[in-house]
Amino acid sequence: MAPKTPTLDTVDYPSDLKGMDLHSLNKLADELRAETIDAVSTTGGHLGAGLGVVELTVALHHVFDTPNDILIWDVGHQCYPHKILTGRRDRIRTLRQGGGLSGFTKRSESEYDPFGAAHASTSISAALGFTVARDLREENQNVIAVIGDGSMSAGMAYEAMNNAGALDSRMIVILNDNDMSIAPPVGAMSHYFANLVSSRGYRSFRKMGKAVAKAVGLEKTLRKAEEYAHGMAVGGTLFEEMGFTYVGPIDGHDMDALTQVLKNVKAFERGPVLVHVVTEKGKGYSFAEQSDDKYHGVAKFNVVTGEQKKSSGGPPSYTKVFAKSLVREAEKDDSICAITAAMPGGTGLDIFGEAFPDRTFDVGIAEQHAVTFAAGLAAAGMKPFAAIYSTFLQRGYDQVVHDVAIQKLPVRFAIDRAGLVGADGQTHAGSFDLGYLGALPGMTIMAASDEAELARMVATSVQIDDGPSAFRYPRGSGTGVEIPQIAEPLEIGKGRIVHEGTKIAILSLGGRLQEALKAAEELTACGMPTTVADARFAKPLDEDLILRLAKEHEVLVTIEEGARGGFGAFVLHMLAERGALDTGLKIRTMTLPDIFQNQDTPERMYDEAGLNAPHIVACALDALGRADEAITAIGGAAQ
Repeated sequence: MAPKTPTLDTVDYPSDLKGMDLHSLNKLADELRAETIDAVSTTGGHLGAGLGVVELTVALHHVFDTPNDILIWDVGHQCYPHKILTGRRDRIRTLRQGGGLSGFTKRSESEYDPFGAAHASTSISAALGFTVARDLREENQNVIAVIGDGSMSAGMAYEAMNNAGALDSRMIVILNDNDMSIAPPVGAMSHYFANLVSSRGYRSFRKMGKAVAKAVGLEKTLRKAEEYAHGMAVGGTLFEEMGFTYVGPIDGHDMDALTQVLKNVKAFERGPVLVHVVTEKGKGYSFAEQSDDKYHGVAKFNVVTGEQKKSSGGPPSYTKVFAKSLVREAEKDDSICAITAAMPGGTGLDIFGEAFPDRTFDVGIAEQHAVTFAAGLAAAGMKPFAAIYSTFLQRGYDQVVHDVAIQKLPVRFAIDRAGLVGADGQTHAGSFDLGYLGALPGMTIMAASDEAELARMVATSVQIDDGPSAFRYPRGSGTGVEIPQIAEPLEIGKGRIVHEGTKIAILSLGGRLQEALKAAEELTACGMPTTVADARFAKPLDEDLILRLAKEHEVLVTIEEGARGGFGAFVLHMLAERGALDTGLKIRTMTLPDIFQNQDTPERMYDEAGLNAPHIVACALDALGRADEAITAIGGAAQ
């Protein structure tokens, strides 16, 4: 049953908060929290982060004049309450669904989302851009960035703060310190913030703290005065040195304190200010409060019991197959170690970490550092596996080029979430790694077509010791094939024939192999015997196999779960260089479309992308000049 929300029912847009008194704001926050919990219970999504900023969200929209004032949320995990208050409540139960609201802030969705996000640590840079644009136009709106302590582990946040301090432009940064990003926080910065709150070294500054607290509206209790004095004496040092006025720490669930401080910093006439707000992730929902990692992102769940909807069983996920395969290899080789950038659960390295805690390194949200750290390990004779989502590896590309590839260091990149990823949509799609890694000399690139192949690719990477390597695999469950207990390494640059035919050849890289086999079955049944090959390697290519397919078949179709400029382009380039396109070969390359696809189920997204079996059939028929039959093949599948 949906929660009763009489106060929230009066709010359509932030302007409706302006006349509310403190009692009403607190009531609104309670109802907003209940509505967020109920909505996410029906859709799944990011829960803990949003619950932690309910009071902050209400206070921000009460004090500031959005959308005229610019409010930017870092990452966007915490934006669900913001969406409810900004005209999207009627669609909040479409979160992360096909045609529904994005799980992150999105410019095309609302004028209250001035800057899109989904990757961490971008908010301060974007806010500074808005700030400078405002100043150049001689306008006076406020610009606010809300960034979590986890995002502060990335260097980009400090690059932006350094620039903002030097420019001395008026802007506000809210540091949301919940002491827990996706995983338990790591590194000196999280410890620094924890020490800020817990240290008693500020007591000698109590007198000064009282005076300062009164000036910024924190005189309500001695505890708040002491917290502020502590921040000024200890915590403010770093940010003050970067040119920011530091205010805090303050209780992020105390509406009175929040509104008073925000009103005061709103009145600042010059310079950047950082407001340090301490919150509790999962606040107000006991199951989230008591859990560390699993209520960051949740499946649909029962609000009363907290029980999340379980998967229906079946084959293990590719992520788990990778993790268990790496554990087996590490049991035989004590030089193997693993690196994650704040995603131990998402990458499966929590499993590796349980087995080998001393060889597991969570470096925080710091992909650039993760890659170069892995390069250093490799240079010192270790065998590092950097397990990073395809979309996040983009953040460390310069390091992949400069620190790994040029030096020919044997860093192994385990690239999870290759291809389309469903509910997380366009910001998390693993579309580009084949192109951006394939351009690098000396890089070995593999793509798993099933879980047994993935296990073999892990074993293969262990053996590659003369340069970097990568293996990519999709989100979700495997195909159900048996996984060998002892995975034999693959021969480098060699694919395999999976199904023999004579007229059409389908060359698949990665997770579209099963769809290719379905297409081959249909084509063969229609009198067009079809070969299906699993390329296994995007680089180096199996040139002998590909040339044989080109020579012995009338049509060659390549298919991959990646953008244009990847595997198909590599195949075309090789065939052109070898003169294999001079003899009338009909060749087609099937890739992801040249758009950023919105979220939906993976099945529907691949259907939209045109990479399912009927589309492969249609592509082959079209190459044979049978366009009418191709249209029929796709139309029949859509019915």
